[in-house]
Order: sequence, then C-alpha cells, then structure tokens
Amino acid sequence: MSKILVINPNSSVSVTQSMEACLSPVRAATRHEIVCTELPKSPPGIETDDHVAQVIPNILETVATADADAFVLGCFSDPGIDRVRAATTKPVTGIAESAYLGALSLGRRFGIISLGPSSIARHLRYLQALELHHRLAGDRSIDMTVVQLMATDVVETVARTARLLRDDDKADVIILGCAGLGSYRAALQDTLGLPVIDPVQAGVALAAHHLDMSYAR
Repeated sequence: MSKILVINPNSSVSVTQSMEACLSPVRAATRHEIVCTELPKSPPGIETDDHVAQVIPNILETVATADADAFVLGCFSDPGIDRVRAATTKPVTGIAESAYLGALSLGRRFGIISLGPSSIARHLRYLQALELHHRLAGDRSIDMTVVQLMATDVVETVARTARLLRDDDKADVIILGCAGLGSYRAALQDTLGLPVIDPVQAGVALAAHHLDMSYAR
C-alpha cells in the first residue's frame, strides 16, 4: 500500500476536514492510504496571486520532508505545480488540472464555480497555459472568502451559480472551483442533471491511478 499526501496549502483546519469528508468514495475505491494535511505557516485562505506565491515555499518544504509516494496540491490554483514536479520524482497532481481533465471526458464545455472574483483571471491564465481555455463555458464567483465559506451553508448560492453556468453559459459539466465545496457535489449533481466534479476527488483519484499504473517520472 502506498501513501498519497493531500496538501491543503492554506492553514485552515476546517478546509482540511472538508477535504477529508469528500474523499470517502475515493478511499472506498483504492487500496492506497490517503492522508490530508494543512500548512500552519500559510494564510487561512488562498484568494490572491500573492497568497499563491506565499504558499509555494511551504509546499516545497512539505514535499521535501514528507513520507509519501504521491502528492496532491489541494488548492484550485495548483500553486507552484511545475516547481513541485521538478523537485520530486514522485507523482504530483493538481486538483484544478485533474478537474479539467475529468471535465474533458464528460462534456464539451465546462463551467467553474469560483470562490471570489479575483480567482477568475487566475483560472483563465492557467487554462490558457494548459491550452484548455477554448473548452471553458464560463467562470462565475460566489463572492466569498475561504473563512466565510467554512462558516456558512452556501448550498443555495452554489446551486444558483451552477444554474447560470448551465442555462446562460451552456456548460454541460460543472467544476467546483474550490477545495472546500466538495460537500455540495452530490446534491448539486442531482439537482442540475449534469456531471459535477469535485476537484479534490478528481486529484486524489488521478494520483491513485498514477500509483496503480507505476508511471515513470
């Protein structure tokens, strides 16, 4: 049995707990141990470009010292993913990239539910770097901070935003664009009648697949 370390790059224990809760179906489907951790030296949420830059050294330090066989970057900005991959021979998956790859196999155009408006431009830059931006139907914000999200039931806000992505933007797959939104996935999928991807589940499932297949790095 191998170990997958899911790194929540912020310092929020509640976000880590949310990630743990949404991973039950992935744990049931894999033989690998899945461990989640937050980074105490990081800010409580990753909401700006400065936050992204700030957490990259903390991620690199964790990867360098952790006893794990694969790593998952549990932030929808996939902070420093190229640098992290260059620093280890072990598989590194980002939850955003994994969610995008999953969406490509489920529909023609995906929509993203983002936490705050500042995330939207960052997501677009990343999609352009991955050359996937032409499959983006829309990216809509629920206008919250990570702290607010963890303290509030936002099911109606998330559902309303998802309906706009489906009906106005013509998305046929919805991606939850934050590591703390996974608890809404199942109910939202039932309500929308569309595939809904939780990026944490997608990232960990892909990491497990990489370990199963023993891909070389």
